[in-house]
Amino acid sequence: MRDVYHDQLVALSGRLVEMTRLVRSAMAQASVALLDADLALAEEVISGDGQVDTMKTEIEDSVFDLMACQQPVAGDLRTVITALPMSGDLERMGDLAVHIAQTARRRHPESAVPPELQAIVREMARIADQLVAKAGSVIATSDVHLGLELDTDDDAMDRLHRRLFTLLLSPGWAYGVEAAVDITLASRYFERFADHAVDLAANVVYLVTGQHLDQINDQLAR
Repeated sequence: MRDVYHDQLVALSGRLVEMTRLVRSAMAQASVALLDADLALAEEVISGDGQVDTMKTEIEDSVFDLMACQQPVAGDLRTVITALPMSGDLERMGDLAVHIAQTARRRHPESAVPPELQAIVREMARIADQLVAKAGSVIATSDVHLGLELDTDDDAMDRLHRRLFTLLLSPGWAYGVEAAVDITLASRYFERFADHAVDLAANVVYLVTGQHLDQINDQLAR
């Protein structure tokens, strides 16, 4: 019976890692669709979002089953409890990839990103990919030190987000209101995607240590 219980816990973690892989792929494809005005790729991201939603439901069902039948305690209880917000973060990350793909579709056949901003948006996409990849590694390995790194890694995304706003609000902006709105929203989607990746890592840190990320940061700052 305990072997079955252990297998269920391992499977729960495995589903979260697989969900991370799906979300990473969706954001990578959505980013290419946004930058290159690739309608087929945008449609693929939008239609594929149901797989992420289904996996979230499966994780929820597993959590409720474990709580009801196994009554986990201590570290096992944290494993089960943190799976719910983590699956929620991943589901929202998938939605953000869809929002970016929808922006690409709405602006097709033109790119939603003016030439002068392509490099910045491409860098935001790279950082988003790096963050979700690292979050997946944190979930798979329970590496607290790697998890703590994400809180700092996210600063680079925030800087790019602010830089885009500076360019959009400059007197030299020549692409009109519609393009400004698209870029503003896309930048926000990338920023929120990164924030959710940090939240994923924070939940793993709590799972391993029993402490929240801000508590550990306060201790390290002393």
